[in-house]
Amino acid sequence: MEPRLRRASAALLAAVLLTAPACGGADGGGERPLRVLFVGNSLTATNDLASVVRALAAEAGRRPVETQMVAPGGVSLEEHWRSTGARQALDEGRWDVVVLQQGPSTLPESRAHLRTWTRRWADEVRAHGARPALLGAWPEAERRDAFPAAIASHAAAATASEATLLPVAAAWRAAWRRDAGLELYGPDGFHPSELGTQLAALVVYAGLTSTDPEELPLDLDDASATTLRAAAAEALAATG
Repeated sequence: MEPRLRRASAALLAAVLLTAPACGGADGGGERPLRVLFVGNSLTATNDLASVVRALAAEAGRRPVETQMVAPGGVSLEEHWRSTGARQALDEGRWDVVVLQQGPSTLPESRAHLRTWTRRWADEVRAHGARPALLGAWPEAERRDAFPAAIASHAAAATASEATLLPVAAAWRAAWRRDAGLELYGPDGFHPSELGTQLAALVVYAGLTSTDPEELPLDLDDASATTLRAAAAEALAATG
């Protein structure tokens, strides 16, 4: 794993383990909730991506989502396999989807590590009757030229693992092409701002439910909402 993830602030490095599934508030027209386990680190925990996905589903009146998140700061998928309680959460829940997230994985050794451990997790997830998905993480602001490598690394790992790719880094890049001034990073230049998490949630929910992002509501000004929806749609279309 690249060192920046381990240099996050103490607050973000605190373990985040939500042991009880949280339920969405909408009934989705009576449709059974989509049960999603998030296995990641502080990139997922910052702004509580799982709760933002639930809120998006409820606001849209679409299929509701129930979630659990295991996201201690700085951990890799290998560390999740060995010691964080993520495998226990997988064993104990009747999940429809498990969303896996590691760091940007742009370096050769990180790329190989991501591929190896995504495949191991994906096999285990399928053995539990769930669908594996891989969240495409982004590099830090000081390495924005590494976005293409991060995007390619996650695409390759998802393909090798037969996992659903949730191309968040690609969506961030697509959003900046439309509006270079969007503040998707938080103050530390690595973890997401609330806006960055909203775009991630848009990609996650649309990607897992095959929903057109253009049809999903966002509590933003019209220009920002239009930009985020278009960026999510572009990134998801490119994975097809």
